[in-house]
Amino acid sequence: MMAVSSACRDANKMGADAGKYVRYTPEQVEALERLYHDCPKPSSLRRQQLIRECPILSNIEPKQIKVWFQNRRCREKQRKESSRLQGVNRKLTAMNKLLMEENDRLQKQVAHLVYENSYFRQHTPNAATLATTDNSCESVVTSGQQQATSQRPPKDASPAGLVSIAEETLTEFLSKATGTAVEWIQMPGMKPGPDSIGIIAISHGCTGVAARACGLVSLEPTRVAEILKDRLSWYRDCRAVDVMNVMSTGNGGTIELLYMQLYALTTLAPARDFWLMRYTSLLEDGSVVICERSLNNTQNGPSMPSVQHFVRAEILPSGYLIRPCEGGGSIIHIVDHMDLEPWRVPEVLRPLYESSTLLSQRTTMAALRQLRQISQEISQPNVTGFGRRPAALRALSQRLSKGFNEAVNGFMDEGWSMMDSDGIDDVTLLVNSSPSKMMGENQFYSNGFPSVGTAVLCARASMLLQNVPPAVLLRFLREHRSEWADSGIDAYAAAAVKAAPCTIPVSRTGCVGGQVILPLAHTIENEEFMEVVRLENLGHYREDMFMPGDIFLLQLCSGVDENAVGACAELVFAPIDASFSDDAPLLPSGFRIIPVDSSKDVSSPKCTLDLTSALEVGPAGNKTLADNSGSGGGKSVMTIAFQFAFEIHLQENVASMARQYVRSIISSVQRVASALSPSRFGSLSGSPLSPGTPEAQTLARWICQSYRCYLGVELLKPSNEGGESILKTLWQHSDAILCCSLKALPVFTFANQAGLDMLETTLVALQDITLEKIFDEQGRKALFTEMPQIMQQGFICLQGGICMSSMGRPISYERAVAWKVFNDAEDAQCMCFMFINWSFV
Repeated sequence: MMAVSSACRDANKMGADAGKYVRYTPEQVEALERLYHDCPKPSSLRRQQLIRECPILSNIEPKQIKVWFQNRRCREKQRKESSRLQGVNRKLTAMNKLLMEENDRLQKQVAHLVYENSYFRQHTPNAATLATTDNSCESVVTSGQQQATSQRPPKDASPAGLVSIAEETLTEFLSKATGTAVEWIQMPGMKPGPDSIGIIAISHGCTGVAARACGLVSLEPTRVAEILKDRLSWYRDCRAVDVMNVMSTGNGGTIELLYMQLYALTTLAPARDFWLMRYTSLLEDGSVVICERSLNNTQNGPSMPSVQHFVRAEILPSGYLIRPCEGGGSIIHIVDHMDLEPWRVPEVLRPLYESSTLLSQRTTMAALRQLRQISQEISQPNVTGFGRRPAALRALSQRLSKGFNEAVNGFMDEGWSMMDSDGIDDVTLLVNSSPSKMMGENQFYSNGFPSVGTAVLCARASMLLQNVPPAVLLRFLREHRSEWADSGIDAYAAAAVKAAPCTIPVSRTGCVGGQVILPLAHTIENEEFMEVVRLENLGHYREDMFMPGDIFLLQLCSGVDENAVGACAELVFAPIDASFSDDAPLLPSGFRIIPVDSSKDVSSPKCTLDLTSALEVGPAGNKTLADNSGSGGGKSVMTIAFQFAFEIHLQENVASMARQYVRSIISSVQRVASALSPSRFGSLSGSPLSPGTPEAQTLARWICQSYRCYLGVELLKPSNEGGESILKTLWQHSDAILCCSLKALPVFTFANQAGLDMLETTLVALQDITLEKIFDEQGRKALFTEMPQIMQQGFICLQGGICMSSMGRPISYERAVAWKVFNDAEDAQCMCFMFINWSFV
């Protein structure tokens, strides 16, 4: 019998080795599944341990268990890919439905235009006759209108009047969302697709500013409606929404009378408020509609008196159409249509209040991002940075944004009062003696150490910038804090909220300009991200007690994408205490840069929605700076607001310090903006080159002709396209090309993209790097030995070696060439180096 059993085992083993199918019992599958969830890819030792620990697996060979795990991982991968493809298919189906609806809308619009054209052609010859005929027909039309008006329900404060206004608002809103009431054009720079936020359009030729969006989210219509109606949770520019009255309608709908306040984006214009009606109803197909309009011009209707320091603006019929989607989820149509009273602001700011693009960026797309963000959090409920869930991080970002907006606006009902000027009105100071309303009541820790001062001072200013892309400037301010910030004042600001040396666990994920940046969270499409910034090796004093340790800032950044047209760029930060608790006091400060160039809105009726591109599954390709009018130069307004906590008896000293500090920041920003302006070599920063930079084109030509003169060969491939092509080819050259000054201590003045990548710097910061800093001791000796030869014969070829980036990383290069660059008058301008086949070690 033992011999038979042995023979059976040998046969089973041979069968297994031959690849025969092994049937597992349910108990065996359960045991393997438990291990798979703990360790999807166990080692051979772990598999053998599993066999020893589970007797039910003792009759299975380790090789077969290995095969089972391989098949299980493959099935898991296939399941995830199938789920992803099903999601893409649902998005494409929804997009196809939107395409068909948009096609119907465009066909109706074309038919309407054809009819109008035919009508005008028929009646144009008779215009003179019509001008001299009796106007009795006009009186007939007028009387007909009066008769029709008299038959309509009243538009007043009565329930019947409000229902009449609500139904009219619903009709007008639907005609904008799915009809032809407004001529929509695709928003510049937005390419729709399954991976994009949605189909975004702005108005052309209508009253006020308007934007429309269509998108798909995996949330049910009722949940979507709940989120969108909670405007304070997603609309950063919204200060308050008060529900003044609620009434039900006969068809199951709800009418609400609302008073809403919006923050001003700059210190140069007053805030806006609205008196409006919101109507929520359910359509026959199961769609939820939320529409609203202002009640400003309603005869005998409900009224709201004007509020001091606010300009009463108007919301024209707008709202949300939320339709259930087959297979789950919702298709959302959003329309925002406002008249922001642009004539009530200085002329330089009027384009800001006449920009449908800005309305779309800050309002319409913000709603879609919030929906997609919540949908993603529900499907992937993971804990993110520092052990916090996404909802907690969103609440922190909301507090940062709200605190900065309150500082920029300085409303009296929040406790702010203006201080006297020092005779120069460039910086405005406000003081708040009761900051608990803004920051929370918890102003002391358990050890008795005060977390904030007894008052808060805000120094704010606005300035006009020319020819600098907001995204480029803001990215520089974020990455090079030492260029504009004062470490002593950072320490002072941190002392107000720092109860003990900060114990936040950190890891070096990114070191930028002497600061360590720790990412916390990103929103959809990385439009906004929050991070913790550690300022290293700083200490500060507090009541004669030295408190060593690093300083930590909670920082919110948005609008750093150069390809986003008309986007507002913001950098808001606040010192955080050791606990980094959700209810910790925050004093946000920062920058906001808004483009105000009226050319940002491309209002061409020839521009139609490029919906066919929505069928591309992959992400849209990036546009170059030269092709994107929104990221180039033009005018923009920067608003600066810095807050400081202080003891009340130190008010005058802190006020003097704050004025001086903000003025120094303004000076630094002007210097940086000038360096980043396309009129300088800084226009080459970070993107393909745009035309219209004669200095850069001239320098590129001098570099190439000097190289050809000394070495007898061409640096670049021949081209007949002129200086602009030379500059572009030089910028995109794979080898690092850097120019330095002809001084006793040469400093770099220009580099192509490869050169900036090699040195890990920007064109502005490049000017702070000396030639000797990038070489090690041996390289410096070799360079200084060969320097006289370069000056005498004009060029030299160097052997391969090692140099250093600005971040201290070693770089190897195969060889290098150095030559003098001379101008058309044969005067030496600079020295140029080319590092060939470089790479980081």
